[in-house]
Amino acid sequence: MMHQNHRKKLFSLFEENQSGVVFIQGSDILYRNETDYEYSFRQESNFWYLTGVNEPDCALILDLKTEEYHLFVPNRDAQYAVWHGYVKSREAWQEQYNPDHLHFTNEILTVMNEIKPGKVYCLNEADAELVEDLDRGFEADIETLQDALTYCRVIKTDEELEYMRKSARINNLAHTEVMKAIKPGMHEYELKALFTKIHYENGLQQDAYNGIFAGGKNGAILHYVENNSRIKDGDLFLIDAGHEYEGYASDITRTFPANGTFTDIQAGPYDAVLNALNSCIESVDVGVKMEDLHLSAARTMMQGLKDIGLLKGSLDDIMENDIFALFFPHGLGHFLGLDTHDVGGYPKGVERIDRPGIKFLRVRRDLQPGMVITIE
Repeated sequence: MMHQNHRKKLFSLFEENQSGVVFIQGSDILYRNETDYEYSFRQESNFWYLTGVNEPDCALILDLKTEEYHLFVPNRDAQYAVWHGYVKSREAWQEQYNPDHLHFTNEILTVMNEIKPGKVYCLNEADAELVEDLDRGFEADIETLQDALTYCRVIKTDEELEYMRKSARINNLAHTEVMKAIKPGMHEYELKALFTKIHYENGLQQDAYNGIFAGGKNGAILHYVENNSRIKDGDLFLIDAGHEYEGYASDITRTFPANGTFTDIQAGPYDAVLNALNSCIESVDVGVKMEDLHLSAARTMMQGLKDIGLLKGSLDDIMENDIFALFFPHGLGHFLGLDTHDVGGYPKGVERIDRPGIKFLRVRRDLQPGMVITIE
């Protein structure tokens, strides 16, 4: 039902009774360096949003006039079954995903010719080229659909929010278990393994992004991914990681001492960041601008660093001269959903702020009900 409602939302953005279709190809299985090593399959997010199908080699057509949903699935043969196991029957596809019409992928042109669309709305050049290769008479549009789906995905439904809560609950459990287990002398990858184990035990096998498991100075590298250093006594340990539940991401970042005790110099900046986090969460409300939250967080952290003597001078001068960007070089957060850095952060016509630090902010929006942001 959730994905049916997503399709209805998308249909509502197009003019009624227009002779057009939406066409999207799902993802294929990817292989490493032309070998038979398969990467873990993960569906293209817009396709998953509209169909709920997390299986490779599929496609969809949405008929904008009739508002009917055509799902195209691979026609597997016996040889496929030898290597990959169970071949899903047409009845199984139909029962699981409940499209209005079910076809094999070699029937795309047949269905297109039956519908005779005046325009075919595609996500990208690859889909548009496939459509035009099928028949040069089809007119492909690669601008409208991306904007429409972004509009749909920015505001989450109650069902989507519940998926995200479940993902976050399990992520919280994994973070907590790592905090309990850590001790000096362990390697970063040991804690990554434990973090992953907790998610797997709870059925979440797909990480939402390349997690960061960083001890000591590695925590200062924004996108550290090696995760192979030994953790020393006195080090802080940073985790920025999460997994997906039914495609919906969690993203939590936390830092704590490997030996269980902060030093004074560690506790000061930690408290400054914690105060910024809490004040931002309290400030989140309908109509609040994301850039205002970012600058408020920066100001709170700079005051914290002044309080422990790491910075001197007027707080206003520190902010006006962008000193905060030396300590806070990235954006406050981003949209979260089917992608970790979810769509819609910059609507058309909205530009990045050309100022150190804040220019990397991934969202410039007035916050609205149903939006999901991270504060990190």
